[in-house]
Amino acid sequence: MMILIIILILVVLFIIPNIKIVPQAKSYVIERLGSYLTTWSNGLHFKIPFIDRISNKVTLKEVVKDFAPQPVITKDNVTMQIDTVVYFQITDAKLYTYGIEDPVNAIENLTATTLRNIIGELELDQTLTSRDIINAKMRSILDEATDPWGIKVNRVEVKNILPPRDIQEAMEKQMRAERERREKILQAEGEKKSSILIAEGEKESAILKAEAHKESQIKIAEGEAEALLKLKQAEADGIKLLKEAKADTAVLTLKSYEALEKVANGQATKIIVPSDLQNVATIGTVVNEMLNKK
Repeated sequence: MMILIIILILVVLFIIPNIKIVPQAKSYVIERLGSYLTTWSNGLHFKIPFIDRISNKVTLKEVVKDFAPQPVITKDNVTMQIDTVVYFQITDAKLYTYGIEDPVNAIENLTATTLRNIIGELELDQTLTSRDIINAKMRSILDEATDPWGIKVNRVEVKNILPPRDIQEAMEKQMRAERERREKILQAEGEKKSSILIAEGEKESAILKAEAHKESQIKIAEGEAEALLKLKQAEADGIKLLKEAKADTAVLTLKSYEALEKVANGQATKIIVPSDLQNVATIGTVVNEMLNKK
């Protein structure tokens, strides 16, 4: 009975503590007698008491490190503060454990020196407008440099670029002047378009008035022509009726007298008598009658 109890105590003290379960996205680096033995991935594992030990527990998740702003100098000798964010992931737990002392601090220093080298080749305006280029260059350099450490740099982002205060004020004045210039250009373009529209409206109005006047004159002329045509048509119809009625000389002479009577009623003092009248005396009598009527 005592032996069984001793065995149970030994199991509790030595065996159970050496049974390890590695969770997902974790890796354990195992050493045996001070030397690297293996790397445990997720799952159930057992280590030999007093001989094996867990040297390092490494997370395989992507790690985000926001490093403090670094003073850098541009090609045109402008000093500014730039802070960066590095996204990296451990791909080899052994290299990460034995490759370098304090890998995160090493990445921070490497990021600072790389950033100074890149910004030193750019002028201020290029630095402010070339974030994508800076990010791409830094990621490429850092990824290559950290590969022996078992680290893969996925992304590098320039978080803030802070020029000196006087440079910021000059940039603000420049942006304000640019906005005012664009506002004046837009205002001038609006006034120009408004003037063009007004001129086009006046032009169309004048054209419409001219066309209306022309149409009116055409209608008046057409009315007068139609009236004259109807008058001539009536005269022609009258002559045609006389001819169709076979009017004799006496009727035609009577019509001539009626015409003379109309002439006599006017202000004229002379009357021209056609030479083809047959009876002059009869004409005299007719004239006397017309004069008596007056």
